[in-house]
Amino acid sequence: MSTDRIFIAFALVVGIAVGGVIVLVPQSRAIGLAPYFWVLIAFALFEGAIYARRGRAAGPPISMQTRIIGFAIALALMFFIPLAAGIEVKMF
Repeated sequence: MSTDRIFIAFALVVGIAVGGVIVLVPQSRAIGLAPYFWVLIAFALFEGAIYARRGRAAGPPISMQTRIIGFAIALALMFFIPLAAGIEVKMF
């Protein structure tokens, strides 16, 4: 399985997890860090793990198109899961 496909699956998991945290722990929306930064932090950790696993090989491990698609998927899930639960979502 390619790294791009693993990243898309990871983006799905991160989006569901962040959306679930927003629904199940309402106090989490009051901390100083916006939830979309949680997604960026998770992606940075994924990139770091892939970089460490791959070594110092040249080139990016994940294509830019895959990063953008993964970020869009994670943000959509992060937005629509609380919306489906009836919680008002503030992105900023």
